[in-house]
Amino acid sequence: MAQQLAQHLVILPVLLPLVVGALLVPLTQGRHHLKFALSYASVLGLLITALALMVDADGGAWPDGIGVYLAANWAAPFGIALVADRLAALMLLLTAVLALAALHFAMQRWSRIGVHFHSLFQFLLMGINGAFLTHDLFNLFVFFEVMLAASYGLVLHGYNAERLRASMQYIAVNLAAALLFLLGTALIYATTGTLNMADLAVRIAAIGPDEVGLLKVGVATLALAFLVKGAMWPLGFWLPTTYAAASPPVAAMLVLMTKVGAYVVLRLWLLLFGDDAGLAAGFGYDALVWGGMATIVFGAAGMLASDSAGRMAGYSAVVSSGTLLAVIGYGQPSLVTAGLYYLIGSTLAVAAFLLLIELIDRIRTPGAAILALTMEAWVVEDTPDEPRGKGVPAAMAFLSLAFAACALMIAGLPPLSGFVAKFSMFHALLNPPLSGSGSGAIGATGWTLMALVIVSGLIAVISMLRFGVRTFWAAEIVAPPRLHLSEVAPITALLLISLAMTVQARPLFDYLGRASADLHDSGKYARRVLAEPPVAKPSSGPTSGKETP
Repeated sequence: MAQQLAQHLVILPVLLPLVVGALLVPLTQGRHHLKFALSYASVLGLLITALALMVDADGGAWPDGIGVYLAANWAAPFGIALVADRLAALMLLLTAVLALAALHFAMQRWSRIGVHFHSLFQFLLMGINGAFLTHDLFNLFVFFEVMLAASYGLVLHGYNAERLRASMQYIAVNLAAALLFLLGTALIYATTGTLNMADLAVRIAAIGPDEVGLLKVGVATLALAFLVKGAMWPLGFWLPTTYAAASPPVAAMLVLMTKVGAYVVLRLWLLLFGDDAGLAAGFGYDALVWGGMATIVFGAAGMLASDSAGRMAGYSAVVSSGTLLAVIGYGQPSLVTAGLYYLIGSTLAVAAFLLLIELIDRIRTPGAAILALTMEAWVVEDTPDEPRGKGVPAAMAFLSLAFAACALMIAGLPPLSGFVAKFSMFHALLNPPLSGSGSGAIGATGWTLMALVIVSGLIAVISMLRFGVRTFWAAEIVAPPRLHLSEVAPITALLLISLAMTVQARPLFDYLGRASADLHDSGKYARRVLAEPPVAKPSSGPTSGKETP
């Protein structure tokens, strides 16, 4: 009974936001408190469910740590399969944490502006959670479209002229990516006859030389759709503008949506194109490595050239996405473990910074910003008068300390999680495996990746320091801003989680190491999904009280 309950938990992250989102649609804005309470309860339910799934995946509740839910009780590969393993459960937990922070931040202002904010927010969570759990390419397309359709409305939420222009670009780019998604899926199905990921892994290993070319074309077309969402250069040109224009809680969720693209690439490539993939083994790994490194260069250059905090946050998300794609393409299990740790830390850091930007903007008047830029450009010396003691208001202390913590995490400086992540990646690169394709000393690709990660971190330091000086030092602040507890609490929580990641790095790395090992064992993964039997029908008893002859 307990095992059946654990199995049915797999569909709850999709079912719960779907039902709550539908219930919220007919409610008017006059019932804001009820809408917020339902939405908040739904996100809390998702948080509890994600924690339970992590315990089940890592605690032996499922064979091989993989839970399989067969929708409509049809066995794979013919039916729809939802799969929860260690990585999927972790991504569900990260989604719930960010959603809780964004929703709490939106309590006082942003959730009251639009009538359908909460319903769109729930449908967005349904699409994201479904993308993490689904094991079928067509259903992945469905969940992607649900996620994107909800994000279109949320990006326009509280619209102004700048937000309207950015959303039109965002919608056009993602509609083009959806078309590529469909074309790639059709080509893969024409070649292999299946869209179930586990079945694809089995069939790709046995594919012949006459069909492998069309398969690679289909996979490359499909990858373009994921890499648009994952912001690989030159496909990620839309991201900084959209991040800067979106409202803060929506921008925080967009950070996670960018990671969905990297997650799907990680899942598919390690499952389908490992060493056991026959003629398709190793396909696309070099493109991911060099494309990821080009993305790091693009994002670092954008950060250095940006004066807007929103665009800086967008370009920092581009840098983190490029780092993840390069790590995936490098194809080393220990490096993937460090990359997963980096994924969590960078997502929390950029999301916290995007929420913080709105609070910082309350102390940045246009005149002060122009004065700071003018003094910097013309090297105007500002000789202070005799110093006088002046107390620092609590609001200013919070803003400055929170900004410093975000800067440390984004730049990867000690002692927070960004430094631990980059140090772990360097350790993995400098200690390649002793056997297999990665044997021997670190090559030119590894040195190049290390250099780019270091240089991008230095550029992040320069950019964040420049913004901090202009905001907290050069600008003339008339009065401390008014901050609501509902705005301060989620930022503080995200930063404290990042601090906890540093303190508890060892158990977290152990968990991520097991998740990475699962990803690299594609045979075990495919066998587990394809061998899941449908639920047996209950035996029929006697239809009446009389004994049968």
